[in-house]
Amino acid sequence: MQGIERVTARIAHIQATMAAIAPPAIAPPTMSGTSDTSFAAALNNALASTTATSGSTAINADGVPASPAVYGNGKVPEHALSQVGNTRHRLWAPAAESLERLIAAARRDGVTIGITDSYRPYAEQVDLVRRKGLYSQGGLAAKPGTSDHGWGMAADLDLNARAQAWMRANGPKFGFHEDTPREPWHWGFKPTS
Repeated sequence: MQGIERVTARIAHIQATMAAIAPPAIAPPTMSGTSDTSFAAALNNALASTTATSGSTAINADGVPASPAVYGNGKVPEHALSQVGNTRHRLWAPAAESLERLIAAARRDGVTIGITDSYRPYAEQVDLVRRKGLYSQGGLAAKPGTSDHGWGMAADLDLNARAQAWMRANGPKFGFHEDTPREPWHWGFKPTS
């Protein structure tokens, strides 16, 4: 019986957290059984309904978007991210929408901006460290689990000199900032107010 009480308490805690992240409140999941599968299904449904409200730009105290933060860095499921235009790239919804607007504005100015990388799952972060080394040790990869790519908050862009100049002049208008020294292709997203 203690197991059921712990599961019920955990559900209540998750519901309280979710309610704080994205009103309207989520209806309590029903548990037709006591198996972990039922709980996992109920939790995934609750999280999916919350992240579906992609208009939410709530940022937690660590500067991380509240909606993907419930999953963990590099563990955000595909359904909780948004596709950037007609590319294979995915980001946190406000970042994806802003990047689409940015690319369209650049195109109107005769500038082409491509995307080479976006959301990066944890396993890819680990592989990147193996291949390129830790940034703190002179390499090009963040410590796995700390990358803005793992939140869907950064994109690596394909920029020629003209596009780089355009980004430096216009990127911040769309919430994108060149925030990693030694990586002029890396642009982090910080929502504008």
